[in-house]
Amino acid sequence: MTTQVWGPERTASVAADLEGTSAPDVVRWALAEFGDDIVVASSMQTAVLEHLVSRVRPGVPVVFLDTGYHFAETLGTRDAVAVAYPVRLIDVTPRRSVAEQDAEEGPRLFERNPDRCCALRKVEPLERALAGYRAWITGLRRVDSPSRATTPLVEWDARRSMVKVNPIAAWSDDELERYVEANGVIANPLLQLGYPSIGCEPCTRPVAPGEDARAGRWSGRAKSECGLHG
Repeated sequence: MTTQVWGPERTASVAADLEGTSAPDVVRWALAEFGDDIVVASSMQTAVLEHLVSRVRPGVPVVFLDTGYHFAETLGTRDAVAVAYPVRLIDVTPRRSVAEQDAEEGPRLFERNPDRCCALRKVEPLERALAGYRAWITGLRRVDSPSRATTPLVEWDARRSMVKVNPIAAWSDDELERYVEANGVIANPLLQLGYPSIGCEPCTRPVAPGEDARAGRWSGRAKSECGLHG
């Protein structure tokens, strides 16, 4: 593990050097580089990251943001991952329960002001969860949406002053599915029910054939991201 200073220039240079590297090798590089100062963030859509990372380093910390609004299937996936993989699952909750938020902000904030709801129930909890680490690993992929089309394998997270590693950024949907099938990776059952992108239950619907994979997130609004990734 090195102690070199990280920032935008260094991450851009490393990303260029790593482009074309396999996801397992990106994970190996990240774990060698950051040691115990790296954490995985998982949405529990699939356990691909947990599988990839725990094969290299059993006991790796995995953060799950328990917003209080998740589908039962997502919570079931989380519980299955905690049992099946050698990871240290960290369940992170918002500062206020849903009931407390309703009392202070008014009920159904996710309808009236989804950006505010995401900020309270996702962004702020993630800030707390990542504090103390130098890097985090995400499951972002370029095919997820146009806004993610240029996602590098490694980037500088300026808001949090840390390195962000996206080992499966270059994977297509077919590559992801092949990895899941070949390795028996746990996957959220909602993926088979028309939910290619899974968020909180009140703000996620199944998509119709031909729709963009993220069309079911905050449907009918211009919003397409929760704010975790900038």
